[in-house]
Order: sequence, then structure tokens, then C-alpha cells
Amino acid sequence: MAAAAEGLESRETAAASKDAPRPAVESVDAGPGAPPFLAGNRLNLDLYPKGCHQLLHLCAQHHQQLLQVEFLRLSTHEDPQLLEATLAQVPGNLPHLRSLVLKGGQNRGALGACLQGTLTTLPTGLSTLAHLVHLDLSFNKLVTLPACVPQLRSLDTLLLSHNGLSELPETLGALHVLTFLTVTHNCLQKLPPALGALSALQQLDLSENLLDTLPPEIGGLSNLTELNLASNRLQSLPVSLVGLRSLRLLVLHSNFLTSVPAGLAHLPLLTRLDLRDNQLRHLPPELLDAPFVRLQGNPLGEASPDSLSPPGTPQVLEMPKLFLTSDLDSFPVTPQGCSVTLACGVRLRFPAGATTTPITVHYRLWLPEPALVSLGPHDSLLSGVLELWPHGVAFQQDVSLWLLFVPPRARRCHEVVVRTRRDNSWSDLETHLEEEAPKRLWARCQVPHFSWFLVVLRPVSNACLVPPEGTLLCSSGHPGVKVTFPPGATEEPRHVSMQASAWTTPACTCCTGPLLQPPGMTSRLRWCWSSLTCMHASRYWLWYTTKSCVGGLARKAWERLRLHQVNLIALQRRRDPEQVLLQCLPRNKVDATLRRLLERYRGPEPSDTVEMFEGEKFFAAFERGIDVDADRPDCVEGRVCFVFYSHLKNLKEVYITTALDREAQAVRGQVSFYRGSVPVEVPQEAEAARQRKGADALWMATLPIKLPRLQGLKGHGKGARLSLAPLNLGDAETGFLTQSNLLSVAGRLGPDWPAVALHLGMPYRELQRIRHEFRDDLDGQIRHMLFSWAERQAGQPGAVELLLQALEQSDRQDVAEEVRAILELGRHKYQDSIRRTGLAAEDSALPGTSASQSTEPAQA
Repeated sequence: MAAAAEGLESRETAAASKDAPRPAVESVDAGPGAPPFLAGNRLNLDLYPKGCHQLLHLCAQHHQQLLQVEFLRLSTHEDPQLLEATLAQVPGNLPHLRSLVLKGGQNRGALGACLQGTLTTLPTGLSTLAHLVHLDLSFNKLVTLPACVPQLRSLDTLLLSHNGLSELPETLGALHVLTFLTVTHNCLQKLPPALGALSALQQLDLSENLLDTLPPEIGGLSNLTELNLASNRLQSLPVSLVGLRSLRLLVLHSNFLTSVPAGLAHLPLLTRLDLRDNQLRHLPPELLDAPFVRLQGNPLGEASPDSLSPPGTPQVLEMPKLFLTSDLDSFPVTPQGCSVTLACGVRLRFPAGATTTPITVHYRLWLPEPALVSLGPHDSLLSGVLELWPHGVAFQQDVSLWLLFVPPRARRCHEVVVRTRRDNSWSDLETHLEEEAPKRLWARCQVPHFSWFLVVLRPVSNACLVPPEGTLLCSSGHPGVKVTFPPGATEEPRHVSMQASAWTTPACTCCTGPLLQPPGMTSRLRWCWSSLTCMHASRYWLWYTTKSCVGGLARKAWERLRLHQVNLIALQRRRDPEQVLLQCLPRNKVDATLRRLLERYRGPEPSDTVEMFEGEKFFAAFERGIDVDADRPDCVEGRVCFVFYSHLKNLKEVYITTALDREAQAVRGQVSFYRGSVPVEVPQEAEAARQRKGADALWMATLPIKLPRLQGLKGHGKGARLSLAPLNLGDAETGFLTQSNLLSVAGRLGPDWPAVALHLGMPYRELQRIRHEFRDDLDGQIRHMLFSWAERQAGQPGAVELLLQALEQSDRQDVAEEVRAILELGRHKYQDSIRRTGLAAEDSALPGTSASQSTEPAQA
């Protein structure tokens, strides 16, 4: 269940702190000789390398503090034999253990997917852990439930998600005090009748399995409050479900249900019944009218296909529906087919029989760049680049693909298509548009293979076969464009395609220019509104090949169609001036964007208007003492790289730093924008015409950036206090951590930041959200985590101590020592300032002594 997934950390603590028999042992704090991962009654080894070796070492030393341990977390990304040997030592060395977490999922594969641990079973000796109330075996390779688990009679919470369990044993019914059980994302095909003997069970999650029936005994779970059976293969429900009088939440979406018991409407405590995406055609009136019932995605009121089929025809089940979360980048496809919704909003539909054998499909959404984007002279990009692989997989039936995009402003003679790549060449697929919302559209197409896909706005294309007798090619997007191929234009039949883009000029209301292909065709072409002759058709505009006839009008038309007038902005976050937002905006969107951003950002006026080509590269360089404070993949020689696409956001946020002394004065720097390479489709004449407009062809704009002075002590005398920058942690007596200090900490964490975040108390789901939001920016992940935590801690006591403890528990003693040195320096400065202002006697405190150890301050 979602609530269970979010509150996993809190559930571990809560389950282990219930009123169960506790060992008569006093909990003591970690002594000075204890390792950092052994804190009080907790032993956290899941985020440490070689956790099994660490635990075996402690057991070999017969460390006395092991007798106090009640919480053990151990990663299962270890050698299976080493893991088994380590777990065999647990009962004899940790006899008072109450919570045992043996999870995989901490490591990720090359594609970013969570990897399962190596755990396949448990030693039988673990059954002697008489005090164990919480057991987490998620993200492992369990095929059967270990025999020792049903013997843990004190067990209150059992988590078995993301394994390979096909069934549960009858002996599970012996866990009479179990209140929480989750077995999501397994391969369960049936449930044991003994499940109904779990009379204390309150929350049961069996979603994402292969269940087609439920045992009637499930109605004996008298204390059950939440039941999740989503994404299974259930066709019917036992009537005994109406006996679950304590039930508050019942989730049954994404099954094959054709009916449900009418008595569900009379459950006294039920607040939500989720029946979405089933095969329900008829429901009792009391359920249809109930406000807590969700019914979207059901064919209510439609005729049953059974009534239209001859007797004896087997019922064909609707294909499964998969909804991927942000931590998954792959999904299975079987010959039965499936409907898939990816976390990025893309949808796919694999019809039954599309593949003859099961395959695993991977996906990734790339940021657009010239190497991945193929645009014609008048094309515009409307989406990111979706990659699906294995590349080149051929399907027995076409797969449907839906790509979401924001529709552009109405443009005459243009169409939206999905473009794909195969065998090093790009082609456009037949595309249909479906409206989701007024400003959001789906581009739907049939996919013959897997490769790269993107949504493009292009001029309307027309094609024909030109025989030796000649023919006439007309533009469907603009009736004013007609190309006549006279007899003898070609000696053999050839396929020719044409795109026509329209623009408005003072000289002509509807001037158009067609683009012809294939290359190498020799013909005599006649343009309807101007008698132009071209003896060689190729990928050129007619005005370009006949520029002596059209002259300046054609060049102006090219600039109006291909060049975009844009403004550049550089804004600093109000609460964190070291965070800078850089964006390139079309001129008509600047005012609306600034109105939205200026509540959180401030900065100079936008740059003067400049002109850019679609797909053109440009760079942002910080100058005059300011640098980018990170090694970013899009940072080349200290310059942040952009690619301009008129219908995308063209936005990046970076953190900046300076080597200058900000305590002495503010740093006044600047950011300058420079041109890079232009698309290869741009004719040299058009680029040369633009470059001649300025003395410096590469420079576009410069905007000021100011890093404020780091304020120290203001004023003198009684009542003097420090002027604090936002997000300071700590207090004047114990020491402060400023924004600059937090940036330094963030720059040192690297890939260890998830461990620090978990030890800071951040929920695992928030970590997943940060990973998805900044999936291509490790520096952004670290900074967002640290500063969002710091904002929540503003004004709270003990924040600095919590950060130090989290760093030590994450095996980052080096960073913790650096933070302590900063705090020590701050305490020295505070004591000195107190003495200078006369608020304390000269001997009131020794350097480095905290206020709680000092004598009473002298009377002012």
C-alpha cells in the first residue's frame, strides 16, 4: 500500500516499540570506541560497504554492545554464502533483536533500475529470535517463504515485496499477532486458506501479483482495515468479503472483475472502494450511488461480449494494465499483451500476439540535443527524446504509442508527426492527435520497431509518383503551390515529395516555397505564381537554387521562417542567491514567465532581443570572479551548454561560487551568453547574413550577477546580534552552518547522499521523487535534498547535531570532522565578539568552550 511504502521507516520503529515482552536490558549510548554505525540500540549496516564483514568482525570480538542491539539493518547485496554465514551469527550475538531489515534495492543497474539482493532463504536458527516483531525481506530473490518465518510467533510486521514468491505456506496462519503483511510485486497465483486465521491482521497488501481467485476464508480477517488487491487477475470476489466489518479501504483496480458483492455497500466503516479499470458492466444501485466508490475505466451499461458470441466461445480477458513508478525503467511484455503507462506520461499498448515470447522493454527520456534530434529546415521540436529498447525488435503486430506534448500556437500549413530512427535514418510515422486537456495533446502512432521517438511540428508534406508522361503535384496545405512536371521530365518513374511553408510579406500575401526530393532528379519544374525553372531537384528551397530570380525577398522569407526572436534572462533565488536560473525565451513569452518567477527569484531586466535558429547551440559563461559550483555533464570549459528549441523551456538552474572574499564585500560578477554551432541545415548565406549584423558574431548578451556580502556582527554594545543569511542552522553559542557551509558539504557528499538523507529522516519516497526530478543532475539531487531539509529545520534546535549524526552513520566521518571544525571556528568568533562588546568577562569562557560550560556573563 502507498501508506505502507511511505512510512516504512516509521513502521519499523513503531512495530518494534509496541507493548511486547522486552528484554530486561538497559539501552546505552555508543561509547567512544564504538563504530559509527553502532549507535545505542541500532546497528545500521545497510548503506555501508561490506556490511557483512563489519557484523562478523563485531561478533568475533564479542562486542558487549551487541547485546543491547534491537534494530539491525543489513544490505543483501553481498555474496550469498557470506550473507548466509553472517545471518547464522545473529541469534547468538543479538538475542534481543526486535527489528530485522534485510532489503535489497539499495544498488542500481546501469539503467538506473533497483537491483534485487541475493537473499534466497534464511537460516533456520533465526526462529529463536523470540523478541522479533518486525521483519523486512523486500527486494530479494525469495521463491518460497523461509521455513523459520512462520515460527517467529511474536512477529507483528512482515514485508515481502519485490520477490519471486509464487505461493504462501499454510503455516503462515500461525502468526496470530501479525498486524501488517505486504507481498506486492511477486508472482502469487493463489492464497492459502490459513490466511483467514490471521485474526489480528489490520493491513494486507497483495497488489501486483497473478491472483485469479480468493479463498472464502479471507472473510475471517475480522480486524482488517485496509485490503489492496490491485493489478491482479481477479474475475470475481467471494461473498465472505462482506464480513470484513472493520474494513475502511478496499482497492481492486486493474483486475478483470465482472461483478462485486452487493453487500460491500453496507460495510459500516468503508470510506473508499476503488474499482477502476475492470470489466464491470452492471453494479447494484447502492454501489453506483455511493460517493466513496471509484468506477472510471469500466464499460458500465455496455452489452457483454458473451451475449454477442456463440455458446461455448471461450471468454477473452482484457490485457493487463501496468502503471510504472519513477523508480522503474523497464517492464515485461508477454504474448497476452498489455497496456503500459510510464512515469514520464508516455503510454504504450501491446496487442495480444505482438510478441511470441516474453521480453523485457526498457525506456529512457533524453534531453534533446543535436545528436539525438533530426529536424528539417522548417521543423520545430515539441517533446523530449524517448528511447525504447532493445532496438530493432520486430513485432508481429504494430504497437501503439502515445507521446504527450504541449501544442504550439496555430500555424498554417503545418502538421504534428512522431519521428523515429531506424538503420541510421529518420522517418515520420502516421500520427493522430488526441486531446487530453485544452493545452495538452497526445500524438498517437503505430510503432513497427523500438528505437528513438520524438514529436515534431513540420510543414505539410505531399508526395506523388512522377511518370515519364509528367504529372502535377499540389500542396494540400496551401492551394497556391503547384508543381508541374512536363512530359519527359524523367526517363523512369520516380517518387517525389514536397513540403510547403507559408509566410506573410508586404509584397505578397501568400508567398510559398516548396522543398523537393529525392536528390539527383533532373526535371523542368514550373512554380504556379512565378515561372521558375529548376533543372535539378534536391533538398533546396527553390528560392535558394534560383536566388538570382527571387533575390532579397527569399532571404527575408528564410529569416522570418527559420529565425526566432528571443530574450535571455538570469535570475537568482531570493532565499538562496547562489542558485541561478538561466533561460532563453521567445520574445512573446517573456512577460508572462517573469510574472510567474519573480515571486521566488529576482534579477536584472531581460537581455535585448537576439535571433536564434531552431536547434542552435549557445553557452552561458560566468565571469568576473564567479564560477559554476559543480562538475556538470553539460558544462564545457566552465560554460553551461544549451540547445535552443522554440517550443521547449530552454531552462537550467545552476549553483555558483566565488573564490573572492565575500565577508569583505559583495561580489559583482556577470553571466555572458555566446553562440555555438548552428544546425547543418542552415544555408551559409543565411548564417552569414545574420553574423554581419554585429561586430562580435558570437557574443549575444551580458547580465549582472551579484553574490551579497556575508554579513558578520552588526553594531556594538548591548543587544548586538548576528545578521543571519537564510537557511542558517544552529545558534550563535554552539556555532552556525551558513549557506556557504552547506554548499561545501553538498559538494563533498557525492553518491553517498541517499544514505545521509535517510539518516536525516527523509522518507524513501521523497528520495525517489528527487532522483526523478533531477535524474540527469547528481549535483542537483544533492543540493535539493540538503537545502529542502535545511529549510524544514530553520529555527529548530538540534539541527546541526542531527546532521553530524547522519554524516557519521553514513560513514562520512571526513565531512563530519569538517563541519565540527567550522562550528569550532564559529564558537571562537562568537566568544571574541562577546568580549569585544563588553557583554562577558575576559575569562567568562575559554576558546572552544560552549556556552553551557561557561561562567555567568558579566553585568554590562
